[in-house]
Amino acid sequence: MDPTGTYTASTPTTPLREDEHVITEFHADPPTYWRMNAWLAAIAMAAGMAILWAIGNPHVWTGAVGGLFAIAVRAFYLASDELKQQWDLTDQRLLGPGGRAIDLDEIAEVRTIWSMVQIITKGGDKHLIKNQAATDRVRAAIEDARS
Repeated sequence: MDPTGTYTASTPTTPLREDEHVITEFHADPPTYWRMNAWLAAIAMAAGMAILWAIGNPHVWTGAVGGLFAIAVRAFYLASDELKQQWDLTDQRLLGPGGRAIDLDEIAEVRTIWSMVQIITKGGDKHLIKNQAATDRVRAAIEDARS
């Protein structure tokens, strides 16, 4: 919560420096979020069925039901928070949810993993910009701001 009592964990709360300007914002993409959860559900369903088959359970189909249910509950429970996530790229820093602030010259590596962009700092900290429809565009924008 910020000093006014407003819940702001999903958006950057770090104040801008006097000479700092926001270049672009990265918002979570709802279709990407649901697509990734559909893939997770498919993987969980297959894994559940494979485990039940491997241990000799005659009701292998229940693994699919369990996997689907588990991921569906998770997806709907987390959606309200995940889809509010925002990161701001400034000419000096990358500002994220929960007060994260990464100086651009502290970024050691930027890479993409499925629908996420991973930021690795020179100190070894790792941050994820999740549910991005165009991860290559996000990575390119961060790399351009660093140069």
